[in-house]
Amino acid sequence: MDTNKQSAFRDLNKNGRLDPYEDPSRPIDERVDDLLAQMTLEEKAGLMFHTILGVASDGSLAAAGFGGSPEEMVNGKLMNHFNVHGLPAPRLAAEWHNRLQALAEATRLGIPVTVSSDPRHGFSSNPVVSLTSGGFSQWPEPIGLGAIGDAALTEQFGEIARQEYTAVGIRVALHPMADLATEPRWARINGTFGEDATLSAQQTAAYIRGFQGAALGPASVACMTKHFPGGGPQKDGEDPHFAYGREQVYPGDNFDYHLGPFEAAFAAGTSQIMPYYGMPVGLKYEEVGFGFSKEIVTGLLREHYGFDGLVCTDWGLINDAEIMGKPFPARAWGVEDLTPLERMQKALDAGVDQFGGEDCPELIVALVRSGAISESRIDVSARRILREKFRLGLFDTPYVDPDAAERVVGSADFLAAGAAAQRRAFVLLKNGADAAPVLPLAGRPRMYVEGIAPEVASEYGEVVSSPRAADFAIVRLQAPFDPRNGSFLESFFHAGDLRFKPDVLGRLIALMAQLPTIVDIYLDRPAIIPELAAGSAALLANFGASDAALLDVLFGRAAPGGTLPFELPSSQEAVLRQRSDVPFDTGDPLFPFGFGLRYSAGSEQ
Repeated sequence: MDTNKQSAFRDLNKNGRLDPYEDPSRPIDERVDDLLAQMTLEEKAGLMFHTILGVASDGSLAAAGFGGSPEEMVNGKLMNHFNVHGLPAPRLAAEWHNRLQALAEATRLGIPVTVSSDPRHGFSSNPVVSLTSGGFSQWPEPIGLGAIGDAALTEQFGEIARQEYTAVGIRVALHPMADLATEPRWARINGTFGEDATLSAQQTAAYIRGFQGAALGPASVACMTKHFPGGGPQKDGEDPHFAYGREQVYPGDNFDYHLGPFEAAFAAGTSQIMPYYGMPVGLKYEEVGFGFSKEIVTGLLREHYGFDGLVCTDWGLINDAEIMGKPFPARAWGVEDLTPLERMQKALDAGVDQFGGEDCPELIVALVRSGAISESRIDVSARRILREKFRLGLFDTPYVDPDAAERVVGSADFLAAGAAAQRRAFVLLKNGADAAPVLPLAGRPRMYVEGIAPEVASEYGEVVSSPRAADFAIVRLQAPFDPRNGSFLESFFHAGDLRFKPDVLGRLIALMAQLPTIVDIYLDRPAIIPELAAGSAALLANFGASDAALLDVLFGRAAPGGTLPFELPSSQEAVLRQRSDVPFDTGDPLFPFGFGLRYSAGSEQ
């Protein structure tokens, strides 16, 4: 099969003519109607599942660790929506994508595959929700874009990420997160733009414009904005990936505040929406996970907001799974007592179109055959899904150019733009005392470093092995969290106490008492750091930045340009008193939302 040919006219039927759905000159609605009329129930059901598919390191279609093989998924289950995690080098990724499209093109109707991805341009390494950048340009996490607060830059990021995604065939972004970071203990804050609804709304809209453009089309990456109607107000800050975090609570009666960023997403034309796992408690809504709630999906999203795009559940609502040899129950919060078949029926009745992380189309077939769900209801979702594929141009240009993938992904200009954003996102929290700034550093001081690659630091000064021999200590830290000993996946979610453990804090205090110490903290969520604020010579926060980015800022080659996208609490007691759905609510914060000091690039002491 010629995978370089890019025209729907390449495959004529036996009568020597095109079916109307193959003709790119026809209106999309006509093409959808024609194709839908030819589909079997099994083919329609296959459209409605969107699961993980592993990518072989050599770009072949060999099974690669997640679920079944591509052949089983495409030919056996008739599925054509897949979420990819790890990718090989850009050329191999593009070649894998083309082989997958060729496999799909050989099916009875030749429905192309839609490939999706979680965020892959940042620094996080949580395989459940985000991926390290690999060969893609590397940017601060979304929370860092919130710290910069520049909608034009966020749109530029989206445009660059769109080009890198499309180069390897990724056409759906399982992001942005329009959730608000109003509960400081929540483990997913780094994927948000912060706790302020106005800032998040601006950033969310810009992000979508960058990925999708003015309107969804053949050059777009469709955005699946999440997690409607707003994750974030989690009870005790726990995440609903796990049963102990299933409840969302609103002690401040502030549910509507969390809708603001989604309203901006609708105005920007977001193509898709993902409801969250969370189960609202104490509201007027049924106490079930949002993906099972007809009041939320149909009532609020469809009817109130008039959203007619694709709604896909979060991953794994229906069936229990096993990950790394350990059981991982379905996130069927509030409907745990239902069977997988009953859960699916409830989600369909709620109004969802696709099931994320599932590969069981036989359940939909069974629901229709039994009369529990009408085929006309399945047609409603199938029509939305097909319309999306046609708008993205997948029926007409399913293949990508491996040569272009090599040129585009991680190009010099894209890498430079991401590196500049890393530097700009730093927040300067303290710079000396009594009008005697420590930063920027001058000359080539003797430096004792922790958490920094010595070979990088040696380009800026003399690296010494003992604090006693140093002019300055420079220490990079990760925001504290409580390690979990449950499932394999729990280890990737940084939740719990926001304070450093006594042994860690004691050692840092001793170091700061010994010599001037510059502290940089990666804030994937807030931290309680009064001792560091008091004892450090200078204090910075980053949201995903290389060692070179930090040192460029410390030595004045770049200027810190961020402000805090969330407040830093003064104590754990203040965190326990705050209301999880209300922003700026920890009471007398150590550093308030929007705080950030400045100095200019190139300035000297």
